[in-house]
Amino acid sequence: MLIRPYLRASTTEQNANRAKAYLKKFVHEQNSANGTEHKIATWYIENASGAKIDREILNKLLDEAETGDVLLVESVDRLTRLNNKDWDNLNSLIKSKKVRVVSVDLPTSFVALKPQSKSMNEYTDVILNAINSMLLDILAATARKDYEDRKNKQSQGIEIAKNKGKYKGRKANEELHKAIITLSKQNNDGTKLSINEIASTLKTSKSTVCRVRRSQKSLLM
Repeated sequence: MLIRPYLRASTTEQNANRAKAYLKKFVHEQNSANGTEHKIATWYIENASGAKIDREILNKLLDEAETGDVLLVESVDRLTRLNNKDWDNLNSLIKSKKVRVVSVDLPTSFVALKPQSKSMNEYTDVILNAINSMLLDILAATARKDYEDRKNKQSQGIEIAKNKGKYKGRKANEELHKAIITLSKQNNDGTKLSINEIASTLKTSKSTVCRVRRSQKSLLM
């Protein structure tokens, strides 16, 4: 069994490193408490919305995972803020891969990191899996509700600000936009960086790169 931590972090390296250190400590503590030596396979760090089901790094994790591996997250909302239909699809995929989800905010899921006891019969295992599945669904639904509540409050706040004439929208990151345009231009040897390469170099999202390129299309001609 290998542990595959999934970090859906912000673009800042500081936040990703904090979450990475936190999960590394958690694995060490679980190994010490259980007398196990579970290894971390690799780190899967992604900058993407939890409300989006098509996530490149999460898909990569599930493609590389093998039966019995653990998908480790700091909290369930790091894995999902999906609507019910999309969550059902993702959850079904995880189960089909026979990967077990362990979330630090779901203590009952820690059983996946414990050594298999001889006294753990098939009936007990089924019951524990059913309990964890139910609690995971509840936390997934809670994460989605929190996401929708926050979006609604944000929309209401923007509408109030607009009515008062105080809303000017989000200020563009001019330095980032300039860098995207620079990297999008053809090199002297006729080659160009791909959208993925630009996003990776600048530590931003592919959607941001595409949006800036569309809005500044004249500068790329």
